[in-house]
Amino acid sequence: MQRKMSLDEFLAWENEQSDRHEYDQGEVFAMVGGRRTHGRVVSNLNRRLNEQLDGSPCQVFVESMKIQVTTDTILYPDVFVTCDKADLATEMIFKSPCLVIEVLSPSTQAYDRSQKFALYRRLASLQEYILVDPDTRRVEGFRRGEDDLWVLHDMSQDEAMECASIGCQVTLAQVFQGMDPDA
Repeated sequence: MQRKMSLDEFLAWENEQSDRHEYDQGEVFAMVGGRRTHGRVVSNLNRRLNEQLDGSPCQVFVESMKIQVTTDTILYPDVFVTCDKADLATEMIFKSPCLVIEVLSPSTQAYDRSQKFALYRRLASLQEYILVDPDTRRVEGFRRGEDDLWVLHDMSQDEAMECASIGCQVTLAQVFQGMDPDA
């Protein structure tokens, strides 16, 4: 059995690694390598959201940036947006995203939908969690209501993916642009 690491030990160790790892309650989990379709969707979302947020107090970050969910949990979302001044001044660990987007893969889908979403819901700042499935072209968003309950918004048949927490929309054609090899 591998010895559990403290958060400080994990951060020091992680900064020396070539691969990314998530951290939860002392345990370390290797991140799987992404597929072309995963990278394409992340790139599309980064580009389109950055275009819309240019000049605003919010910024988009992707894949290599860490979010500290609790004192003992560090996650790497595929895409997230923060408008928090402390976050915008940090170099390594973000704590107050308002939007997190995970691009699903067959190996991570169950985790992203359940345990990872449960971890993200601990963030008081988080207003929206969106799941994008490149294989099925489904887009499902969960938004925190005024009653603090999360409501599902299935945008799979809509013209656009609405990111209500930041006032942005990305058409589904733009989300999935370049997915087909002949495109």
